[in-house]
Order: sequence, then structure tokens, then C-alpha cells
Amino acid sequence: MVYTKPTKTMTNMVRGHARSASENRDFREATKRDALNQLRQELDNLIEDAPAENQPKLKSELSNGFAKLFMRFLEEEGPSVNWESIERLPGDAVIDYNTLKTPTTDLIHQMLSKLIVVKLNGGLGTSMGCHGPKSIISVRNNLTFLDLTVQQIEHLNKTYKTNVPLVLMNSFNTDEDTEKVIRKYKNLNVEIHSFNQSCYPRINKETLLPIAKSPNFEDDLEAWYPPGHGDFYQSFKNCGLLRKFLDKGREYCFISNIDNLGATVDFNILDLLLNPNHKDIKHEFVMEMTDKTRADVKGGTLIQYEHKLRLLEIAQVPKEHVDDFKSVKTFKFFNTNNIWAKLDAIDRVLAENKLNMEIIINNKSLGNGLNVIQLETAVGAAMKCFDGGIGVNVPRSRFLPVKKTSDLLLVMSNLYNLKNGSLVMSHQRMFPTTPLVKLGDTHFAKVHEFLGRFATIPDIIELDHLTVSGDVTFGAKVSLKGTVIIIANHGDRIDIPSGASLENKIVSGNMRILDH
Repeated sequence: MVYTKPTKTMTNMVRGHARSASENRDFREATKRDALNQLRQELDNLIEDAPAENQPKLKSELSNGFAKLFMRFLEEEGPSVNWESIERLPGDAVIDYNTLKTPTTDLIHQMLSKLIVVKLNGGLGTSMGCHGPKSIISVRNNLTFLDLTVQQIEHLNKTYKTNVPLVLMNSFNTDEDTEKVIRKYKNLNVEIHSFNQSCYPRINKETLLPIAKSPNFEDDLEAWYPPGHGDFYQSFKNCGLLRKFLDKGREYCFISNIDNLGATVDFNILDLLLNPNHKDIKHEFVMEMTDKTRADVKGGTLIQYEHKLRLLEIAQVPKEHVDDFKSVKTFKFFNTNNIWAKLDAIDRVLAENKLNMEIIINNKSLGNGLNVIQLETAVGAAMKCFDGGIGVNVPRSRFLPVKKTSDLLLVMSNLYNLKNGSLVMSHQRMFPTTPLVKLGDTHFAKVHEFLGRFATIPDIIELDHLTVSGDVTFGAKVSLKGTVIIIANHGDRIDIPSGASLENKIVSGNMRILDH
């Protein structure tokens, strides 16, 4: 067969974009077949160029995993959700956390022997100006995300005389550095396992061909990417850990992002899974949801669709319904990405080839100006593939992610106390919600810049809202209460003096302090 590179027009036809009347189904199908054949040829070339000992793993990831994802990308035209077909959530679809019973200490000990904890550890700290894995950024008392996670599990194991394993899913970006770091935990009471998620080639948006020229990702890091945390299930099985834990009698895994400091092992949810009220009900999949606020309008939500519960992400929403999706009244909950899944169910779904997660098309532009496509999946999107899936409406305290330095300000402040690796909101805070903090990107986006602007982290126990923009610094022991807005105009600088107390104030570029 003669391979012809697909043109831009062909790419658009494949993705179901605007078509002329002369295009017909046969022509579109031929275009798809051609694009898939060319991709497979390129993948075969990459596999053949790899050392013999690496070829089986590469073939499994590329010829099986990636090629299947790409084929679905070609086939699935238009939005994955028909908005009119979304059904009202059944009354029992989301359980109120406050209705769950608290198990006894003896029961907790038994239940923990059935659990493993998985942390998604594939992300870099580049968005916050840090090098290496995000999990090794210091967040509190010189302790990193990984330090706090290990402390939590060690405390759990010591307190309940058990051995809950910690499993880290790394990416090729984070694996080497993470392996170096976890050596320091070898004398602690924590059994740590790690595995790598898949490594997929980025696709040229114009030609629909991989931009990778070498099977060794280290030769060109920009040509490869980790395909999202939905890759967990297959990679967890491929590395042998799924079978290992099943053979040891483990029943459930608790999966969460390593940068979510609220994602600790919850005994009430574990009790719901292992000791349900109705013995004939086994929840194979639980998604922790929490109440949506105006700050969370883009977060994925739970819907009933084709008689199954499933995750709906904003990327799947037709443009004309994005405002409906963001409505706090219509969709009251959003996904925290704290997931509980039954291990033998994961094994069954994979064996029956029923793992079918929506594809997230991530368009990127590389440093050289090349436009590429990353095909990704989300771990929560697997919900529809399992039986007995439910949501649990958990307190906001279970969702404490650190994505920006504004989040870092919260977790470093006196708003929280650190106890056995877990952050607990101070009892001095009169209400359970966290302040809304907005820090300007120009001066506060990077961690080292952020830290350089605070002599000490301010007292924010009574803060509701903080907006800071421009060249602003804070002295030691500053107190912020109510709504505080500090804006330094271009070319101006504002230094908040040590010991200052600002309550419902607007501080402008000329240092006028006004009542808010």
C-alpha cells in the first residue's frame, strides 16, 4: 500500500468538522483507514528501532494501548454526550457523607487489611516554577506532598497495627527523581510500591502522525507524554501489582492526586464498601463529590446517562451548553478525583475489554511552534464501566488541592494545623469554608517568587477574600480579615508593613487604605 500523508483537510474530515456536500461516507471511511494505517506503520518503525529487551513493553503500550486510543479518536465524531439525553440523577446516586456510620476500632483494623492507597504522582511542578516531580515541593514545615503522604500512612499503620501499602503511579517525567526520594523512607512502617504509567507519542495536528523519531523518550522529551490518570487501570495490571494485591487478599484501592492534601483514608467510606447495609449490594466504584461553588464551575460532575452513572467533564460539553454545565443550581456537585475502586472488578473489566473512557483531546503548541495533539483519559471516567457505582457527597475538607501559589498560601497558613501528616482546619476558624485567594500571576505564580514576598505567612483565620495584584510584599505578622484587596499599579510598589492588620480594606497604588 502507498502511504500518503493526510492533509489538513483530511484531518478535519476525520474529526467530523465542516464537510462539503460532495463528501460521502465511503470517502471518510477511506480517509480514516489511511490515517490509521500510516500511524501503525510509524509505531511499528519506533518499536523496531528499540532495543530487543524493550520491544515487548513498547509494543504493548503503542500497538495495543495507544493505537486503540487513536482509532477511537478517529471513529468518535462530534460530542461524546447528547445534552438532551442527560437524565436526572436518581435519588440514591449520591450518598450524603453525614449518613455514613463510623466503624469501631476493631472493625477498622480488619478493613484496612483489605485496602491499598494509590497516589497519582505523574505531574511536574513546572506550573509553579519548580523542577522535578510536584510531589517533592515543600508545602508545610519543610515537608513535601510525598513526606505528608508517607506520614499519614505510617500513622495509620502504627495506630491500627496494620500494613496498608502505598502505591505511587509515576510518569517518565517523575519516576527517576521519585525513586531517589523514597529511599529515605526505607526504615519507616510503610510498604511503598511504584510503577510507571504509559508513555505515548504526541501527534502532529496537521499530519496525524507521531512526531517522535526515536523510541527512547529521553532523546526528545517533547515528543512523548503521559496519557492522563485514566491510564492507571491498564498500567496497574501490566506492571503485575494488581495481581499481587489480589493474591494477598486486598479488595479495594483508594486513588487520589498526590497534591490533594485532603485526600486521606476515610474509614466511613471504607465501611460503606466493605460492610454495605444491603449484603447483595457491592459498590465497585465510588467517586467522592463535594458541593460546587463559583470557584469550581469547571470541575467534572456526575450525571445519569444511558441508565448509568458517569463523569461529565467540561471538555465533553457542547459549546452552547457550557453555561448550563457551570450552573451551581443544575449541577450541585463536582468530582474531587478521590476514587475508590474494587480490585477484582478492575481485573474483570480489563479482561472483558470493557474499559471505555471518554477521550480528552489536549491540544498543545510546542516551543518550536508545532501544533500537537495529546490523547488522554481521566481515572473517574471509568465509573460507567463498573457495577454499583455511586457518588458520596463529602465535606469540602476532603478536597484541598495545591495547584497554584494561592493554594499554597492557604495550606502554609494558620488556617490549618498539621497532625500526623494531615492538615486539619483550625478550630479558631468560625466557618468551614476556605478563603477565596487570588494572587497576580506576574509576581506570585512561581514558588520562589511567592515565598520571597512574605516575611511570614499572614494570619488569615478571619479572612474571606484576598486579591493581590502587582508588586506587593508583606512584612512579618500581618493580619488579614474580611475582604482585602491590594493592587499596585504598574511601576508602583506596595510594602505592607510588619504587624499591619487589614480588615475589609482596599490598598491602592498610592498606599491609600480605604474601608471596603
